[in-house]
Amino acid sequence: QVQLVESGGGLVQAGDSLTLSCAASGFTSSRYVMAWFRQAPGMEREFVGASTRIGGNVYRTNYAESVKGRFTISRNNAKNTVYLEMNSLKGEDTAVYYCAADQASTAPLTTAGYAIWGQGTQVTVSS
Repeated sequence: QVQLVESGGGLVQAGDSLTLSCAASGFTSSRYVMAWFRQAPGMEREFVGASTRIGGNVYRTNYAESVKGRFTISRNNAKNTVYLEMNSLKGEDTAVYYCAADQASTAPLTTAGYAIWGQGTQVTVSS
């Protein structure tokens, strides 16, 4: 069964750090584009960042401007898991964070580009 399970969300203070995990099962995530999206109340789900395999164990990451320099995506292929490290958190980072995967060769920036989704994990930043 193809599945993504996010974990690590919670309530933090502005300026704090938090790392989310996304455990994949039923497929080999190392071969997939792995992305993070988020959705705040009343808002559309938006792209946060993605990790794309460009050859062997080399990956390219790209991020939304709003998180660039603060958020980092990494992988542990042995654990079939992707991470989102979030630093210098702000109130506007409050959202449900979703992990997504697709076999695309480049990272889609919209939700329509991803075939596999997790259930989401809540991140609340208190300012």
